[in-house]
Amino acid sequence: MKNWKFWPSVFLGFVLLVIPEVLFCQANTENSDYEPELGQAGKDVIWYPTPHDLVDIMIDMAGLTSADYLVDLGSGDGRIVIAAAKKGINAAGVEFNQDMVEYSKRAAEKEGVADKTDFIQADFFEYDLSKATVITMFLLPEINRKLKPVLLELKPGTRIITNSFSMQDWFYDEMRESDNKTTSWNTAYLWIVPAKVEGSWKFKDGEIELTQDYQIVKGRMKTGTESHNITDGRLRGNVLNFTCNGVKYVCTIDNNTMKGTAEKEGKSNAWEAVKAL
Repeated sequence: MKNWKFWPSVFLGFVLLVIPEVLFCQANTENSDYEPELGQAGKDVIWYPTPHDLVDIMIDMAGLTSADYLVDLGSGDGRIVIAAAKKGINAAGVEFNQDMVEYSKRAAEKEGVADKTDFIQADFFEYDLSKATVITMFLLPEINRKLKPVLLELKPGTRIITNSFSMQDWFYDEMRESDNKTTSWNTAYLWIVPAKVEGSWKFKDGEIELTQDYQIVKGRMKTGTESHNITDGRLRGNVLNFTCNGVKYVCTIDNNTMKGTAEKEGKSNAWEAVKAL
């Protein structure tokens, strides 16, 4: 009886230990019951998921290989990330809504691809995209416009695939539609980040002057006293194709060097140019 002052302290300590644990378990239980609702508000967009048939098209357009790392911006319920992981690809979803992040993690676990997926609660405007080789998104045009300068600085060859919305004056490299006419969300667009080639390039017998509008390339080639327009110039990542004076050039850009072949009338020769700095 003489230690009666001790028991309130013990009881209070017990309460302080148990109540947080109970609240934590309750929060987990509530979170596990979470189901996203069509049209629910998000930070930058309202949530409408990409239809599964268009997801399949987007994944196919990406041309995924084992070396790829896919990042889905505004990943919602995680379906694109999970679809990529089912192809054996490591993939991540960047989503602002923490409930959606946890929902996606549970979905990935259920589909058996938790080891291939990562879902991150973050603002995708602040997320480092430098490791991504494929980026998917279903965002509004004005958000695409804000992201475009960031996307264009990524490694040449990075593929960007959107549901429905464009990149304004950056014309797409490919477009596909699903057969699903029950939804407006049935078009996918692909862009491939182009290498930067604008400027002067020197080669053994002359020089070429290139101008660039995203993946479209124009210019002139000078050899001795002759000068000819470059036509059909197009970049696909770091590969440049163009024609000049009846010769077809296929070159790979590596920083300030382009190497490839020059072909005319069935004869192909090695060709190389170095950018004038």
